Amino acid sequence: MKFGTASKVTGDKWRVTRGRNACHPPCVAGHFSAFTLVEVLAALLLLAIVIPAAVEALHTAAMAGEVAARKGQAARVADEVLNQSIVTTNWNVGTQNGTISDGGRQFRWALTSLDWPEDPLMRQLTAQVSFSIQGINYSVQMSTLADSQTLNTTAGSP
Repeated sequence: MKFGTASKVTGDKWRVTRGRNACHPPCVAGHFSAFTLVEVLAALLLLAIVIPAAVEALHTAAMAGEVAARKGQAARVADEVLNQSIVTTNWNVGTQNGTISDGGRQFRWALTSLDWPEDPLMRQLTAQVSFSIQGINYSVQMSTLADSQTLNTTAGSP
């Protein structure tokens, strides 16, 4: 591709200069524009520092996204465990545990029932759901209150 420039010579006449010299100044014999070895090495050093840092940042961001998604699933599992235990009124038998599969992933859960210190008739139910990502264990804990009088009246009715 050739570039050209126009310049007014005299009066209404224009002269067009075409070719390499139109955009670039003429080269001195034997001298070419190029990067020096020091400039190339400095650029390679910069790339050697920046690329691993960028890859690590992407890995950390992906891991944080995966943990957030799994914590959302674990919260849904904890809510499901609490709701099922209240509906079936089986929360007074002590600590219960098991495994639930949600979205193709396994979640371990444990349900505990403790006396609530504010009211002796109420029980605090806590569902703890745990999971592992790349060898690191995470857990989500959710609690609610249940009335122990409801348990006695529901269990006694046919």
